[in-house]
Amino acid sequence: MSTTPWQLPQTGAGWVTDGGLETDLIFHRGIDLPDFASFPLLDDADGRAVLADYYRAYADVAARAGAGLLLETPTWRANADWGARLGYDAAALARVNSDAVDLVRELAGDVDVAEVLLVGAVGPRGDGYVAGDLAADDYADYHRPQLAAFAESGADLATAYTLTTVAEAVGVVRAAQDVALPVGISFTVETDGRLPDGTPLGTAVVSLDTATAAGAAHLLVNCAHPDHVGPGLDAAAPWAQRIAGLRVNSSRLSHAELDEAEELDEGDLADLARTTRALAAALPAVSIVGGCCGTDARHVAAMWDGWSPVAGAGRK
Repeated sequence: MSTTPWQLPQTGAGWVTDGGLETDLIFHRGIDLPDFASFPLLDDADGRAVLADYYRAYADVAARAGAGLLLETPTWRANADWGARLGYDAAALARVNSDAVDLVRELAGDVDVAEVLLVGAVGPRGDGYVAGDLAADDYADYHRPQLAAFAESGADLATAYTLTTVAEAVGVVRAAQDVALPVGISFTVETDGRLPDGTPLGTAVVSLDTATAAGAAHLLVNCAHPDHVGPGLDAAAPWAQRIAGLRVNSSRLSHAELDEAEELDEGDLADLARTTRALAAALPAVSIVGGCCGTDARHVAAMWDGWSPVAGAGRK
């Protein structure tokens, strides 16, 4: 494997990514997603059509913004423990993860966006709001099969989202290195800017890079409102330069409150755009902007309307 760190290609305006896939499917399209898993939709033509329609809306945002597009597979739950709950064994998961890359590859050839990357989306072993307690090597063994499926299917990179501990992040990076696939790591934070296990965001970033020799291609923060990420930031600290992406929630509710909510909190589009842009302005390395729980293409379009996270490309 090459020892040269993989870097996200530079585009004139940055990279658009999608929003809250699962909340969009459940609340806006009336689709039942047991265990919050969207990957079973890959197994029939109607499901694949819904997914294609979902992604095309974000391609439209990228085209209007003159930005690149990250097409991220609907595989946040397509790992062993969650798959088993839904009747998918190891062979079925390998197939569906491969099918997911094929789906976004097909879409990449059918959208009017100059630069597109195929991203294999990885989710946490456990609940995205509750900190796990395994060792890094255990997490590496757990996530390696999914990452291998992405690598074998020709994904450009993988991104692991909603990670709650440094140990799981280290494990994902090690597993990705084993299969020679670039990987981004995205932590989630609580309302105080700390990971669910209480680790400050900066400590998590430094600890991950130290344990993996900065093996993650880049880092992101997801599944938190911009106002919740802010308390964890020290924009002047060197570690802040590692944060390349934001995928934010529309709601200011805490994770615990979101878990109990029976209605979707879509937030306010203008306010979310304003707070996301302000957060990006404090993080000069940010080039990836999208949404997470409660957001859809409208939210991401509002974030990107007349703006880019990349300095000199309309950032304001």
